[in-house]
Amino acid sequence: MLALLCPGQGSQSPGMLTPWLEIEPVAEQLRWAAAITGLDLVGVGTTGDDEAVRDTANAQPLLVALALAVAGAITTGDAGPSVVAGHSVGEFAAAALSGALTAEVALVLVRERGALMAAASRRAPTGMSAVLGGDADDVQRTLGRLDLIAANVNGAGQVVAAGRLDALGRLAALPPEGARVRSLSVAGAFHTPFMETARAGLADRASAAPYADPTRLVISNADGAVVNDGRELLRRLVAQVASPVRWDLCMQTMHDLGVTAVIELPPAGTLTGLIRRTMPSVETVAIKSPADLAAARALVEQHAEPANGVAPAWRLAVAPVAGTFRPSTIDLGQTVAAGTTVGAVVSQARESSVEAVHGGVLVEWLAEDGDPVAPGQPIALLHPEPTPA
Repeated sequence: MLALLCPGQGSQSPGMLTPWLEIEPVAEQLRWAAAITGLDLVGVGTTGDDEAVRDTANAQPLLVALALAVAGAITTGDAGPSVVAGHSVGEFAAAALSGALTAEVALVLVRERGALMAAASRRAPTGMSAVLGGDADDVQRTLGRLDLIAANVNGAGQVVAAGRLDALGRLAALPPEGARVRSLSVAGAFHTPFMETARAGLADRASAAPYADPTRLVISNADGAVVNDGRELLRRLVAQVASPVRWDLCMQTMHDLGVTAVIELPPAGTLTGLIRRTMPSVETVAIKSPADLAAARALVEQHAEPANGVAPAWRLAVAPVAGTFRPSTIDLGQTVAAGTTVGAVVSQARESSVEAVHGGVLVEWLAEDGDPVAPGQPIALLHPEPTPA
């Protein structure tokens, strides 16, 4: 099973687009992304200095545009990865690759997201720092004592702390025992309450954005859940602006799904590095330059599967994570409202609700009490109620 991963902010660098402009299909898509966003993405990504590339308003659409352009260069037709996931802003690229958003909608939303988050960052002197190593509980206690937030829990001994710059300075001066602290090239405390104005602004802009149900398994940053409903995925994309990224749980879901190969879209390296440390048996390709396209295409050919409209949300309730299914006390033939919890998936680490996203009449249980279930597995079949004339 192949997963396609989309990196987040902090992976960008000056001149990152230059080699990609030599690949004409990629260059065409980048120019189209610039037209869609109204930003000089090609100019910033080729001749922009570190400050220009670091600017959140530029960096976010730049990253999504490059990921989508290169994804088109390694997949053909309907064949491609079974699973898609993205880290932070990369989740918008993953949503587009899943079929939930068009590339144009994803780019417009990310343009707005970047501008809103840049504005929110100017309200207070905040930032983010990676905490590498150390005891996990000790790291969390230290962050709490400094009034910092674990904005990214990335697994493999990596947590990204976010908050005020003076507190991050104290963290760097006195890190948790056995840990190293590295400042990140971002403008503010992303994925924390400092971004609430950006979240609210993006919610307003996304309120009429068109969406569809994903045709591939898409894993959510919020909790590692497989999301099979386009409306819910869009809601999560908005909410993650001010909420932590749980990449550790995303990797756990990839493991539970049985992912055997991973391709990271450019600018690649960070996510495949985490995969190698956490899931060492998984084959990986990090696309860092056009020279890596041949290896990526070979991996796609070995693992590609056709998009098949996984778990259509209008008639199925599905397991968001792996675990043991526990049904609710709902009888067959009963009408349930949209958003009704029809059961839960329980594991040693967590319990996740199973919802009937669109509601309907419960026709059949597809899993019994106590059955082991996998992420994205259908749990219950519902028949939509007829729309009143």
